[in-house]
Amino acid sequence: MGYFKDRNCYMKDYNLSFLDKIRNFNYLYLFLVSLVVFIGIGVLYSVGSSTSSPWQWASRQSMRFVLSLVILLLISLTNLRLWMKYAYWIYGMALLLLIGVEVLGRVHMGAQRWLNLGFFQLQPSEVMKIALVLALAKYFHGASLEQIRSVKFMIPPVLMMGIPVLLILKQPDLGTAMMLVFMSFGVFFLVGVQIWKFVVLALMGIGSFPIIWSLLHEYQKKRVLTFLNPESDPLGAGYHISQSKITLGSGGFWGKGFMQGTQTRLNFIPEKQTDFIFTVFAEEFGFLGSLILFGIYTLIIGYGFVISARCQNFFGKVLAAGLTINFALYLFINSGMVMGLMPVVGVPLPLMSYGGTAMITLFISFGLMECVDINREMVIGRLGSIDDE
Repeated sequence: MGYFKDRNCYMKDYNLSFLDKIRNFNYLYLFLVSLVVFIGIGVLYSVGSSTSSPWQWASRQSMRFVLSLVILLLISLTNLRLWMKYAYWIYGMALLLLIGVEVLGRVHMGAQRWLNLGFFQLQPSEVMKIALVLALAKYFHGASLEQIRSVKFMIPPVLMMGIPVLLILKQPDLGTAMMLVFMSFGVFFLVGVQIWKFVVLALMGIGSFPIIWSLLHEYQKKRVLTFLNPESDPLGAGYHISQSKITLGSGGFWGKGFMQGTQTRLNFIPEKQTDFIFTVFAEEFGFLGSLILFGIYTLIIGYGFVISARCQNFFGKVLAAGLTINFALYLFINSGMVMGLMPVVGVPLPLMSYGGTAMITLFISFGLMECVDINREMVIGRLGSIDDE
């Protein structure tokens, strides 16, 4: 029957004052998000202390947090109808940015993923994570279970997912492509798509594996092969995972203490401020600290699904659930990667890894989550009536 049984699509007058929006704001959700950011800034300072400039990453991340917080607050106070009205436009712009990467993108470390905007290096694939959720939420809004179970009806959302995935694989960025696929599948499942269709899509994915493999760069192929056989090249392609496992184990139960991680300070951990920042945290705060950190992450994810469940319009339900799935995938893929349970695919640890585009796009998604929660009693009409304010 689908996870979302309430498919309310009738319009009613609903205008919140500014004070009502402030009262409806979910401050606990924002506190949990901010808490993880502060933990991340502390870890980045620890990472920087092993160099000549302790604040080189922590200070920039702090400034990005302030900017991202302002963006979150502004988005949270907007009208949810506007995001539904312009969802396809946002998706189209994100798609054009991905195409722009192919023509004008900056190449860094063998990958072409960024657009140089002068004052900022934009990674359009991160923008697409939000744009795709918005587009899918609008598409499924007001759709009946009979429509969703129609093969013809599911062709457009599959294309919405497939086109950007192929563009992102060409950059190449296997991690983000995986996230878009799994996030879309999660949304499809929640809105009521039958299991057999997932089996068909999975078989299609397996059938297209030779094409996907051909799009990967040589270093990415090595990462996958190393994941399957970590001992095959311990000083080459397998070095990242080997050192990550050593660092995770060296922290023990209690950890070595803040700024006391030997693996970190001796620079055995590669990309320690980005992809492998969790290993730094685990070495310094041990298993207990890691358990607490994952507990906070779990609360954030749980609150996301609570926001989705109590929203009274279908667009908001799908939007909040999709964004929550996207956040959970960040956590699942990064933690699995550093533990050697998944190939190294370059997915950052959400809110902790150093990076501008990821931080800002995550806070845009949190702003949308707050917007959904603030307007949870709003009932949005079917397409054609959403222009009514």
